[in-house]
Amino acid sequence: MSRVLLIEDSEAERAVVVDRLRRNGHDVATAADGREGLRRLYDVKPDIVLLDVVMPELDGWKTLDLIRQVTTVPVIMLTGLNTEIERVRGLKGGADDYVAKPYSPAELLARIEAVLRRSPAERSRQRDVLDDGVVRIDFPAAEVSVNGMTVELTPREFRMLTALVEHAGQVLSRDQLLELVWGDPGSVTSDQVKLYVGYLRRKLGDPDLIETVRGFGYRYRKPLNGRR
Repeated sequence: MSRVLLIEDSEAERAVVVDRLRRNGHDVATAADGREGLRRLYDVKPDIVLLDVVMPELDGWKTLDLIRQVTTVPVIMLTGLNTEIERVRGLKGGADDYVAKPYSPAELLARIEAVLRRSPAERSRQRDVLDDGVVRIDFPAAEVSVNGMTVELTPREFRMLTALVEHAGQVLSRDQLLELVWGDPGSVTSDQVKLYVGYLRRKLGDPDLIETVRGFGYRYRKPLNGRR
């Protein structure tokens, strides 16, 4: 059973979502606006947040920014503004997925399950630490270090690095990375993969860790002797 925090200003929509999630085994807490949602975030410690975009005073974008300053908890944005600009804004802002209204309860449940499977919390249940002598990933703490130096990554960068390191030596295509990192290849373009690989290379401080295999994709080059 997962803990879900639903931040939605519509009482009617809250009731529908809460009923469906609880009937499918989720523990659900709610908030009627962004400020209440931020307060409940500390109390509930959710596994995932469902965040409405259009809310009075503190809207979804501002709330997302404040959430990302304190936690890597997965966030799914809920909005009626189903445009490419809005989807890209959400993904670049640190959201893990984007569901356009009106959505079916079945779709929302599927999106929640997909995001939870990719979340650091789920990774931590499978493995505590991955360390190849150069890159060290602490899943419970969602922390990364390279040669002993801490590297600050966004949640999506964290998942991108994890996908590459867990498949060290294997070439992952852009479509495979879209599936592993975004979970919905149709929601973003393959250019996002190139963009985030670039982010990772700069933050890791060693461009040779992630190799571009032209015409195929990207490969994490596992160090042979523990250090480069």
